[in-house]
Amino acid sequence: DEVHGGVTVHRFRSRSGRDPAFGALGSRILGHPELASREDQLAWIDLQGPVCPDAIDAVVASDADLVVATPYLYHSTVHGVPRVAERVVMQPAAHDEPEIRLPIFRDVFESARGFAWYSDAERRLVQRLFPVGERPQEVIGLGIDEAPAGSVTPATVEAFRSRAGLGDRPYLLCLGRVDDTKGAGALARMFAAAKDATPGPLALVFVGPVIHQPLEHPDVVVTGPVDEASKWAALGGCLALVSPSAFESFSLVVMEAWSLGRPVLVNGLCETTSDHVRTSGGGLCFDGYASFEATVSRLAADTRLRAHLGGRGFRHVEEGFRWPRVTERYRRFLEGVAERC
Repeated sequence: DEVHGGVTVHRFRSRSGRDPAFGALGSRILGHPELASREDQLAWIDLQGPVCPDAIDAVVASDADLVVATPYLYHSTVHGVPRVAERVVMQPAAHDEPEIRLPIFRDVFESARGFAWYSDAERRLVQRLFPVGERPQEVIGLGIDEAPAGSVTPATVEAFRSRAGLGDRPYLLCLGRVDDTKGAGALARMFAAAKDATPGPLALVFVGPVIHQPLEHPDVVVTGPVDEASKWAALGGCLALVSPSAFESFSLVVMEAWSLGRPVLVNGLCETTSDHVRTSGGGLCFDGYASFEATVSRLAADTRLRAHLGGRGFRHVEEGFRWPRVTERYRRFLEGVAERC
C-alpha cells in the first residue's frame, strides 16, 4: 500500500507478464480474429499479461460505487469487467485493430455500465462494433501538461540540436516508439523519396525507443529515447510534429506539440488524429506519398502557415485539454453514472 497525493493505492503482484509465446499465437489468430476459438482467445489474453488475479478479487470485494477499467485489451479488463459489470466505467483506449474483433471482447464491452472516451473517433468505432449506444458515456479526452519551466529555451533547443547532430538545419519531428506498426518505417521511406525529389536542408528526426530501425539516409536522424526535458526541447525546435500512425485512440504527442504552438502533420487514415486536425485547424493530413510530399513542402516553405496552424492547435488544447477542464468533465460524468447505479 502507498499514498499518493492523499490517495491510498493498493498494489498487487502480478502472477505473470508477457510470455515469449504471445507473438506466435497472435500471428496465428489475428489474421482472422473473428474465427478464433475461445480457448485460443483466453490463452492469448493470458500470454499477453500482466495476469494479476489478486487485483481483480480486490476490486470485486470492494464497496466502491464505481470501478474504472482501462484499457480494453488486457487480462484485468477481460476477466474483471464481467464480475463487476453494473458499476464499471470502461475507458477502452480502443482503435481500429484486429484485436478488438476477437469475439471475447463483445462480452466485455456489453457488460460495462458506461464509457469514458478519449475521442469521438473512438466512440464511433466502438458503437459500430458493439451495441452500447444507450449506455451512459462521454468524450473526456486526456489532460495535457504544460512544458516544465525552462525546458524550452533557445539554449535547451540548441543543446538538443547539438546532441542530435542537426546543427542549424530545420527538422520535422516524429516523437514516440520508432516502430513499423506505428508508421515509422513508411514515414522514413516517404521522407527519403521526397528529399530525393526536392533536395534541401530539411531533416526528419525520430525521438523514442527504437523497435524497428528506419532506413539509413543522410537526412533521417534517430536519437533513441531521451529524457523529458529533451523531449520538450525537441518539440520546441521542430518545424512540425509528424504522427504517421494509423492507430491512435488520442495521441498525447500531437497535443503536446500544439501546447507549444507547433503544427502537426498526421496520417489521414487515423480517424482520431485527423478528427483533431479538422476540429482544431491545427495541422494537415496526408494519405499517401503524393499528399505527404505536398504537405511537407508547403509547411517547410511557409512560416506564416506554420504559425497559423500552430496557433489554432494551441487554442484547441487550451480550450479543451488542460487538466482542470478534463478532470471537471470526468467528475461530472462519473457522478452522473454513480447516481444511476
